[in-house]
Amino acid sequence: MAARPAPVVVAGNVYDKYQARNPVARRLMAGFERSMLELLAETHPVGTVLEVGCGEGTVTAQLARVFPGARVVGRDVSPEIVAEARRRHPDLAFEVQSAYDAGERGERFDLVVACEVFEHLEDPARALRSIARASRRHVFASAPREPLWRLLNLARGHYVTRFGNTPGHLQHWSTGAFTRLLATEVDVRGVRTPLPWTQVLGEVRP
Repeated sequence: MAARPAPVVVAGNVYDKYQARNPVARRLMAGFERSMLELLAETHPVGTVLEVGCGEGTVTAQLARVFPGARVVGRDVSPEIVAEARRRHPDLAFEVQSAYDAGERGERFDLVVACEVFEHLEDPARALRSIARASRRHVFASAPREPLWRLLNLARGHYVTRFGNTPGHLQHWSTGAFTRLLATEVDVRGVRTPLPWTQVLGEVRP
C-alpha cells in the first residue's frame, strides 16, 4: 500500500487580501487590522516581536509601525517567500524558519504573532507549543472563522469544487474551537471576531 503523500504547505497568500482592490475585501481587512491593533494595544511595552509565517511581510511591516522601538523579525518556512518579503520591505529583518521550530533556538520574544498560520499546518498543536516557548509574554494568533470562511468563498464563486475551502487550509475552527486550542498553551486575555476571522491574544504561563 502506497504511503499517503504529505500535505502541501501553501506559503504566502493564495489571494493577497492585504493588497486587495475590491471594496468589500478592503472593508473586511480594515476590520481585521482594527481588531488586531485593539488587542495588541494590551501588550505594551514591547521590545522584541517575532512574526511566525510572515508571508510577504505585510503584517511584519505593520508590527514595526505599531512598535517603532522594538526589534521586529519575520520568519517563514519558504525561502522564496522570505526573499519576496525582503524585496518588499528591505528595511526589515526576515529569516527562514518553520513554525514548528519557532521556540527551538532558545530565543524569547515579548510578543509572537501568527496570522493565518495554524490552518495551514498538519500538527497545529505542536506548532503552538513551539510558538509559546518562543514568547516570554504574549502570543497573538488569528485564523479563518469556519464555516463562515468557506461559505463566503462559495458566495463569491471561489473554490466551488473544494466546497469553499481555500487551497492549503488543512484545519478548520469555529471561534470557540480556535480559542480552546490557544488555551492549551496560553492564558487567553482577549478574543475578537472581525468578519470572517477569529483573533486571540494570550499570555504565556510562568
